[in-house]
Order: sequence, then C-alpha cells, then structure tokens
Amino acid sequence: MLNKETSRALLEWNPVMLRILTARFDSRFAKLSIIQCYAPTNEAEEETKDVFYEQLQTVVDKVLKHDLPLVMGDINAKVGCNNQGRESYMGRFGTGEMNENGELFADFCGLNNLVIGRTIFRHRNIHKNTWVSPDRKTTNQIGHIAINKRWRS
Repeated sequence: MLNKETSRALLEWNPVMLRILTARFDSRFAKLSIIQCYAPTNEAEEETKDVFYEQLQTVVDKVLKHDLPLVMGDINAKVGCNNQGRESYMGRFGTGEMNENGELFADFCGLNNLVIGRTIFRHRNIHKNTWVSPDRKTTNQIGHIAINKRWRS
C-alpha cells in the first residue's frame, strides 16, 4: 500500500488493537510515530470509551522521547470553536459545539502536550468538516490530527 520511498521510510508498524494502529517512519527532521485511531462514538458506553483512551495513553507513553508523535483518525469528537481554558492545545477554528467525546479528546491532548491541528488555522467549513450525513444536510468535524505542541506552527 506504500510507494517505494514511503516503504523505505517505514521503520515499524504495530496493530495495537482493533481501534489503534501505530507506524513509525524515518523523516528528514525526526522519527515520526503515527498513531492512527478509530474512537468509539459519542453514544458508546463509558467503559468502552475509557478502555479506548487508556489504551491510547499506553501507546502514546511508548512513543520514544525524540520521536514526533502524531495522533490522527476518526476520533468521533466534536471539539467546537470555544477554546476558553484550552488555548495552549486547541485553536478557535473548530466547528459546532463540543460534545463529550470532544472533551475527552481535548483533555487527552492537553495531558500529552498535543495540539488539535484542525482547530488552529482558519479554513472554510467545507474543508474542515470530515463527516457528512447520508441526507447531506448535517456535517461535522470529527476526524482530527493532533501533533506535538512544539510543531504547532
């Protein structure tokens, strides 16, 4: 699935669980540890969400100190645009209102020195929203990319 150049850069990959996969790449500036996830929906049971975030924390804790961590995927979290009290790890250019999964993800990012990338820069909603309902009337921003604060800009 990878082209030749990307294939050579791939150092290792690990399917952690059904909802989390990690891949580590050699890049020009640093080793890149990508954590690809598919989080439980907002309607999922609390226990399911807790297990997911505990496992995700375990994975993030295993990222080597000098690697650049990148957490991305279908996080099923609406973080919204109100970043009051969360300015250091969340911008004000999200869409909609924060939901419970949004709070979980935002708090997770705050604890791990990650910044929610899709909220930092102003974009048109058509470029921010990552989910469209089957009737095409409702859109949401539930897919996210979080990167180490050091690389915020």
